[in-house]
Amino acid sequence: MNMGRIVAIVGRPNVGKSTLFNRFVESRKAIVDDVSGVTRDRIYGKCTWNGADFSVIDTGGYVINSDDVFEEQIRKQVHLALDEADVILFVVDVETGITDLDEAMAMILRRTDKPVVLVVNKVDNHLRLADAQEFYALGLGEIYPVSSMTGSGTGEVLDSVVEMLPPMAEEDSEESLPRLTVVGRPNVGKSSFINALIGEERNIVTDIAGTTRDAIHTRYNKFGHDFIIVDTAGLRKRAKVKEDLEFYSVLRSVRTIEESDVCLLMLDAERGIEAQDLSIFNLILKNKKGVVLLINKWDLVEKDNSTLNRFRKEIEERIAPFTDVPMVFISAMTKQRIHKALETAMQVYHSRKRKIKTSELNEVMLQAIENYPPPAWKGKFIKIKYCTQLPSQAPGFVFFANLPQYIREPYKRYLENQIREKFDFSGVPLQIFFRQK
Repeated sequence: MNMGRIVAIVGRPNVGKSTLFNRFVESRKAIVDDVSGVTRDRIYGKCTWNGADFSVIDTGGYVINSDDVFEEQIRKQVHLALDEADVILFVVDVETGITDLDEAMAMILRRTDKPVVLVVNKVDNHLRLADAQEFYALGLGEIYPVSSMTGSGTGEVLDSVVEMLPPMAEEDSEESLPRLTVVGRPNVGKSSFINALIGEERNIVTDIAGTTRDAIHTRYNKFGHDFIIVDTAGLRKRAKVKEDLEFYSVLRSVRTIEESDVCLLMLDAERGIEAQDLSIFNLILKNKKGVVLLINKWDLVEKDNSTLNRFRKEIEERIAPFTDVPMVFISAMTKQRIHKALETAMQVYHSRKRKIKTSELNEVMLQAIENYPPPAWKGKFIKIKYCTQLPSQAPGFVFFANLPQYIREPYKRYLENQIREKFDFSGVPLQIFFRQK
C-alpha cells in the first residue's frame, strides 16, 4: 500500500505554478483518464515519473485575487504546504527577479527540514539563464531553471523531486485489512459517528499509533467485521477563515482518501450537498475508491412520506453522472442505522475487490451488446468481440473492438450501466477501456 506522497507547489501569483502543475499532471494524463467534469478543481493531480508515483498540489489554486490579503494568504499557503507535503516546489519568476514576497516565502522555507526545490520559471533563452543566477541569493541551494511554457528543464525538476521523496511504505499485516475512511466537511459529525461505533467498547478497540500524521486509525473488530476505520476528524482545525476551510478540508482529505479502500462521505441532512462535498466526492472518484454517502442528522429533519425520496433525488442530480452510490440516512447522536452504514461500506469493499470470470462477463455483456449494438459512425460498423476484466486494484474492463476509436461516450455509459446492473458495483467507480482487436 502506497502511503500517498505529496509534492506541493508554492509561489506568488502569476509565476506560472498552474502551467507547471499541468505539465506534471499531463505527463500522466496520457495514462490515466480524468473523471469528466472535475477540471474546475485543478489543484490536485497525480504524476508518474520514472516509475515513481506521487500527488501534486497547486496551492495557488485557491488564493483569492485581491491585493490586501496576498501576503497573509501566501504565508498560509506556505505553512499549509509545509504541514502536508513531503517535497516543496518553490516557483519564482526570472522576469520580475526576487520580490519581497519571494524573500518572505524563502525565509519560511529556509527554516524547514523538508526538501525544497527552487524552480526559476520563464527561462526561455540564454540571457535569462544568466539572470536566473540571482536566485541563489534566496539561500535555498540549487536552482532549477525551467520554462513551463515549452517544458524545458521540467524533467530535471522531476528527477530531483523523485530523489527527495520518502521511500514507499512497506506492507505490513494490518495493511491487508479493509480501510474505511470517514470524510466530509468540518462539523458534519464525523467524530460523533466514529465514537458511536466504537465508543461503547473501547476495550476491544486498539488504536494503531502514529500511522499517519494525525488521522486516527482504529481497528474495529466486532459483529463479524474486522477493518481499520480512519477518522479524519481528529485533524487539527486550522484558521477558521471561510474560503480556506474549503481548500484545507479538501487538501486534508487527499491523503486519507488515497490510503483508503472505501470512503464514507458524510453529508449534513439539514444543509444537503454543498460544493465542498462535491469536491471531496470527485476526489474519491478520481482515486477510484469505493464510496458510500452517509446523510447524518437525519433525526433532525422534518419528514413526510416523500422526504427521503426527494432528498435522494436531489443528491443524485448533484453527483451525476455517477449516481450508483448507496445512501444511508443516519444519526450519529441517536445511533440510528450506524451499523447499516458499516455493512453497506463492507459490501462496497467486497464489490470493489470483485473479479468476474471472463466467460461469465462475456455471456452477459455480449448479450447486452447484441440487444443494443454500438451505433455506426460515419458509415462504419463497430463490432465488439469480447471483453475481460483488468487485473487492476480498482475494477476496470476492456472491450475489444474492430474500431475502438469510434465508440462514443453514451455507449460507454450504456456498457458501464449494464455491468453495474448485472454484477452489482454500487458505490464503486468503474473504468471502461476499448482496444483494437
